[in-house]
Amino acid sequence: MADLIRVLIVDDIPETRDHLTKLLGFEVDIEVVGAAASGGEALDLAARLGPDIVLMDINMPDMDGIAATEKLSTAAPMSSVIMMSVQGEADYLRRSMLAGAREFLVKPFSSDELTASIRQVHARERDKLSRISVAPVTPQGASKEPGGEPGIVVPRQRGVQGMSRKARLHQHFAAALAPPRATRDLREGGHEHPLPLGGAVTDHCDRCAGRPPPLD
Repeated sequence: MADLIRVLIVDDIPETRDHLTKLLGFEVDIEVVGAAASGGEALDLAARLGPDIVLMDINMPDMDGIAATEKLSTAAPMSSVIMMSVQGEADYLRRSMLAGAREFLVKPFSSDELTASIRQVHARERDKLSRISVAPVTPQGASKEPGGEPGIVVPRQRGVQGMSRKARLHQHFAAALAPPRATRDLREGGHEHPLPLGGAVTDHCDRCAGRPPPLD
């Protein structure tokens, strides 16, 4: 049997916590490991229990869900947050994603929507971890022969896929905003000459056109 998806529920309303716990209790692959009534309590429980998924309400006293999600990356970096809110405005969604949430559910939602989100987020994070490889760390001056001590965990670098999201965005916008090159070099017949973009070789180069070069 596959490992259970361990879930922490965070909501300041007791009835909501109980309702979510009962809903998830019917799922054979999901286990509710704890429930918190505030953002501060959620951080303590997440650090102690290490849940796979944190169902986080966005509006709570003491510490709201967005602030708690930001701090959760330090308290429980392996836990993924699914934000829950009665507000479905784009600003709440944007702030939640920037804080580190992996999914956003607008209340009220169905049991199918809830469980589908939990499984999808968990599967994405598990797939992400599976692409992380262990690279050997060789101290300066030491041998690099295989079979040494295990090293640090680093992501595989595969071209664009190995770049961070921010780096890919910078590359994309830099390419989009860059002005077109005025000329380009073309090697033809053993010599190089500038070729205007969109121009033909015979319209520009005397040698390629069979015309004698101009006299100095």
